[in-house]
Amino acid sequence: MLNNAKVVGQLARQWVRRQVAKRRLTERLARTGLEPGTDAPFRCAVYFSDEPVNLYQIRQWYAPLQELAKTQPVVVISRMPETTNILLDECPLPVFHGPRVTDIEGFMADHEIGLVLYVNQNVRNFQMLRFAEPAHVFVSHGESDKSYMASNQLKAYDRVFIAGQAAAERLEGALVDFDVATRAVEIGRPQADVTYDAPSLPDDGRTTVLYAPTWEGDRRSMAYGSIATHGAALLTGLLADRRFRVVYRPHPRSGTFDPAYGSASAHLTRLVAEANHADPSAGHLVDTETAFGWHLARLDACVTDISAVALDWLATGKPLVLTQPASPYADVEPTRLNTSVPMVTASQAPDIVGVLDGAMSASEDARAEVVRHYFGDTTPGAATARFVKASTDLIEARVERAMHQA
Repeated sequence: MLNNAKVVGQLARQWVRRQVAKRRLTERLARTGLEPGTDAPFRCAVYFSDEPVNLYQIRQWYAPLQELAKTQPVVVISRMPETTNILLDECPLPVFHGPRVTDIEGFMADHEIGLVLYVNQNVRNFQMLRFAEPAHVFVSHGESDKSYMASNQLKAYDRVFIAGQAAAERLEGALVDFDVATRAVEIGRPQADVTYDAPSLPDDGRTTVLYAPTWEGDRRSMAYGSIATHGAALLTGLLADRRFRVVYRPHPRSGTFDPAYGSASAHLTRLVAEANHADPSAGHLVDTETAFGWHLARLDACVTDISAVALDWLATGKPLVLTQPASPYADVEPTRLNTSVPMVTASQAPDIVGVLDGAMSASEDARAEVVRHYFGDTTPGAATARFVKASTDLIEARVERAMHQA
């Protein structure tokens, strides 16, 4: 009964938040006279039907989309009032609020949309996939070795933009009757081309270490998160060594499926605070506010889980340590990444300093070969150029086809 009462209370609070957000958005549009999405000839749409907790998935695409928008006007289609309010505040691209299917239908009728991009696998994607005219492309919100990246759901899309050869091999090994050669397009990782604002950290010679675990996952096969199993031992070891400055960055969804996982993350936050209190010059940081990306250029080494962070970090060529999921049900296959960098089990977590020291002395040439396997050409700007070209080619082909059929 207590659990049922908690669920009812949570649903009631969620309903109230949505109503407040809906009223605020209605008043905002009425006050400004703004009707987003009706005053520009958009040719590309990014479809996002999620709650604010998942905004991190689209934020990482802002900069590449801005490059595309220089030649192919781009709009973000948002379905949830709370999300739309935030996007209107922060998104550098035009935002159209379409809560109902009829809103989407009207919008699509008014624009020559040649391409629709999807950053996740939300079930409401199918409400947009019904439109036959544009090309529908899954771009995901990160490149990783998680089983999510080779889901059979990818068959719903006309194309899948992938990072490199590793992703192609992943799809070939997992999917049946999916023509990787024609439907998967290698674009690299455009996010690696972006320069992000970074917080100020002391420049005192300490080695800066990022610990960026993923969330707990919503099913057994996706239980890659290390916060509850490795986290306390990892941070205790790193924080105790005065050579290191630690930046702890938990995943935004930590604790959304399992509250105990969120509590474990809060404990790690306290460990960082205690270490800073004991040594104010340490400058350890709990990072939950910034956009992910500055870490790649600013920090020296990384400890993370099987996740997109691992591959984003891999592209830097800097030392990397992975955690081995404690759950026996987590889907972990041997890959070029997890067989070429150290993997730490929960029982080995107290020895993280020694493992990290070993990773920092490893050959850079070996890491460079793995980077090429996952991302191809990592020359600055190359991935963004491939993304823009692949998107533009699809848009032009679909718009031309629609004109011939008109």
